[in-house]
Amino acid sequence: MRSLPYDRAAAVRYAERWAMSRNPAYLNFDGLGGDCTNFISQCVYAGAGVMNYTPDIGWYYLSPDRRAAAWTGVRFFHRFLIANRGPGPFAREVGRSMLRPGDVIQLGSAGGVFYHSLLVLDASGPEIYIAAHTEDSLWRPLSSYRFSAARYMHVEGVHQ
Repeated sequence: MRSLPYDRAAAVRYAERWAMSRNPAYLNFDGLGGDCTNFISQCVYAGAGVMNYTPDIGWYYLSPDRRAAAWTGVRFFHRFLIANRGPGPFAREVGRSMLRPGDVIQLGSAGGVFYHSLLVLDASGPEIYIAAHTEDSLWRPLSSYRFSAARYMHVEGVHQ
């Protein structure tokens, strides 16, 4: 399977365009448990350009009723990115210092339940700036969030 580079700039541009509003091409999940991972999937898709239509374990959005759990679910999205060997983006967990624009952060509780997904806009200095939905955020410092755990996912590329 051929791998292509992930277009980090395209993911960031998408986040900047839609962080404070909603793209009408996608359902807004705010009233259905939150829109954070739906938005981050849109951002990552803007940088990847490839969905994975594998039943049950894929990552895709065709309509509100025809989408993968990984498109909108925090833990399913993590599982997909880290384990993906098929089409679409793939990532690995890294330390905070390895984050780059277009990467993904997930926040969790002390008990290890992860509940929120964020897109990295900038990680070049001592502060990390993110974009997110549910509580819409654009260029928000990660330090302004309250969380007990975080996992950092560096998107390494895209399988064709």
